[in-house]
Formats: sequence, C-alpha cells, structure tokens
Amino acid sequence: MTNTVSRQVLATPEALRPWVAGIGSVSVGEESTEPYVHLPDALTKVVVRVGADGRRSTLVVGPRVRASYHRGKRFASCVEVRLTPGTARPLLGVPAVDLVGRAVPLDDLPGAAARRLTRELRWLDPGEAVAHLADVLPGRLATAADGPRTALLRAGVDALSSGAGRVPGQVGEVARELAVSERQLRNLFAEGVGLSPKHFARVDRVRTVLSHAAHVAWADLAAATGYYDQSHMTSDFRTLMGVPPRSYFTGRLPRATPCQAPGRP
Repeated sequence: MTNTVSRQVLATPEALRPWVAGIGSVSVGEESTEPYVHLPDALTKVVVRVGADGRRSTLVVGPRVRASYHRGKRFASCVEVRLTPGTARPLLGVPAVDLVGRAVPLDDLPGAAARRLTRELRWLDPGEAVAHLADVLPGRLATAADGPRTALLRAGVDALSSGAGRVPGQVGEVARELAVSERQLRNLFAEGVGLSPKHFARVDRVRTVLSHAAHVAWADLAAATGYYDQSHMTSDFRTLMGVPPRSYFTGRLPRATPCQAPGRP
C-alpha cells in the first residue's frame, strides 16, 4: 500500500509577509511505504503537527544543509511556517546557527520567547496556529528585531539568491556592495540564516534546479543558475541531494532510514 500524501501551499497573511517566507500544509493518509524526502533548506521552520493519534506538537526545524530520505513517516497533518532570514532570534530567542540540522520541540529551546510561543500554540490546530501568528507576531517582532541589521542581511540574501535566469553574486562582491567585510557578512548569515553565505548560495541554487528541472534542459538550467557547466551542476546537486539529478527525477533515491521523533539533543 502506498501512502496518500497531500501537499498544499497556503496563502501567507499580509501581516506576516515581512517575517514569513511561505506557509505549506502536508497531510498523510496512510503510513508511508515510499521515502519521505527532506530537501536542503536554508530557512528555519516552525511546524505545528497533529499526529495520527490526535496529539499536537510544535517543532522548530532548523536549516538543512543536505537532503535526507526517511520511511515510516507517521502524522495526520501539519502546517510548516518558513521564517524569513533574520526572524529566528527575535521570534525564538536563539540565533539560526544554533538550529542547523536540528528538529526539536519548541519548548526545548531556552528563553522566554520560545516558552511564550509554546504556550500560545500548544492547543491550536494547524490552521488556527496561522491565524494566531498573524494576530500576534507583527507587533511583537517589530519591537524585537534589529531593523537595520535585518535589512542588511536580507540584502545579502537577495544578492546571493538564484533563479532561472538570475545568477547569484560572488560572496566577496556582495560584501563590497553592502560595505561590509566578508567576516561581517559571515557573522550576519550565521545569526540570521544559520549557514555561511557560500553554503546558503549552494542550497538556494540546488533548490532552483529542483524547481525548474521539469521544463528546462539541464545545460540551459546550469547556465541560467550560474554553474560553470552541466557537470558542475551535477556535482553540486549530488553533494547536497545524495544522487545525481537524473537519478533523483527518475526515482532512484538513496536508501531511506527510519524516521525518528524529534527529541532533546
């Protein structure tokens, strides 16, 4: 029996757009017999989940530098709120670098900010959680965030982001354009994103390949996203995804490991 997985992109309330990069929902109708893929992702997420037994949980999922493949995913539904760069510390009370590679219960994080958010979301269904965040976060984050520092970080993120036809800048060039040193840029990214500027650009570029591979030729996609050539794109894709692009898109995936519940590190 194969699992029934439903994915949906939800509208982001206008009030949340400075702080939230996107919201999605996932529901699973049966126990999975196919790998459940966690893609590389430079953003931190708050996940509100309802298990198959009806239990609610709220997790923080930090940036992932490489893809992972799991089996035995057991939950009924969840909503994933992807935070914009620079939002992790004012919302969660910790820098993004402390969350890299982690998926932990929200109330495992130290500090008053995480405890407050845990109390607010504990008994809400996923859909209710989004409405609550739209009500409370704008005012809270407007006072907690460092506006100029966040604006500088997001300018760096924008300059290092790619898209079909948009080539990311070089780290040194971006630092000069922002009138900061490369060390200062690395520190900004560590706190606000969790990854170095170079690794952020790699993750973002591979995600662009994933988004456009279905309708753009490999060689054209490599050129459009700033790779030296198609072999450079294939090598980078394999490093982050565990398999070359053709294997991934034809379903020849790495061996899936059992999915374990998040816990204390």
